[in-house]
Amino acid sequence: MTASSSFLGLPHRLADGRTPQAVIFSAAHGSTYPGKDSSGYALAPDAIRAASQEDAGLIEHWDFDFGGPLFAGGPVSCVDAGEIETRMHDNEGNRALIEAKTREILALPAVPILIGGDDSVPIPFLAGFADHGPVWVLQIDAHIDWRDELHGERYGYSNPMRRVSEMPHVAGIVQVGMRGVGSARLSEIEAALRYGSHLVTAREIHAAGVEAALLHIPEGAQVVVTLDCDGLDPGIMPGVAARTPGGLTYTQVIDLIAGLGRRARIAGFDLVELYPPADIDGLSALTASRLLVNAIGAIVRQ
Repeated sequence: MTASSSFLGLPHRLADGRTPQAVIFSAAHGSTYPGKDSSGYALAPDAIRAASQEDAGLIEHWDFDFGGPLFAGGPVSCVDAGEIETRMHDNEGNRALIEAKTREILALPAVPILIGGDDSVPIPFLAGFADHGPVWVLQIDAHIDWRDELHGERYGYSNPMRRVSEMPHVAGIVQVGMRGVGSARLSEIEAALRYGSHLVTAREIHAAGVEAALLHIPEGAQVVVTLDCDGLDPGIMPGVAARTPGGLTYTQVIDLIAGLGRRARIAGFDLVELYPPADIDGLSALTASRLLVNAIGAIVRQ
């Protein structure tokens, strides 16, 4: 991978042999449902990397999201390891590759940052933390994703929080940004509440601020963030397959990320469900790129 094709122009490895603080990788495909075509989501990693090039030469500049340069005046400490070779409909194979790459990065040790792909990729991503628990999960999403199965598949984009709740190394779940019908049947709401998931709606964040979500996360906990792009309002993130009015603002999401970095420790981060065919003038890819920049900045500073 060349600097011109990597996220933010970051290197593939650090030239001085240092272990990076964070490692970016992408996975175009996760687990699809029978007869479904997820190729639109597979365009997301390239779109996000391309959008990031606008800031590639500016990482030493002052960034007002952090009140300083991205790497806080220190050397570059994040790398882009490129894309792993997933294939549409190779569900089991894709899950194995994503989990293995996550484990490889954690063993460095470094914080893995995954660019998806649809919302099935967080399942193997979280599975990769099995030897690094306990972890909490902060999900930012318009939907609760607690379907047990759909069309006979239990590891697709409607299932991630249900599968994550079954992982013994996951200590708790906080879900933020739900609104509208939130793809939630009554039985799924009951299952989430029975598990003990903390459901914080977008309206609650608008009314009370990001502390309405952060207060549920124990201080000092290790937290994996899974960010579905439809958690943001479609006015700033139109490039999603399920647009729902009333979503989180850019500022609310970066405040969540920064607040989490101060309160706890971001142990992993994934961004999924960008759907480039629905984007408008590259706005969503640019917003997604900036969200990842904020994740890197929070990890560097934690």
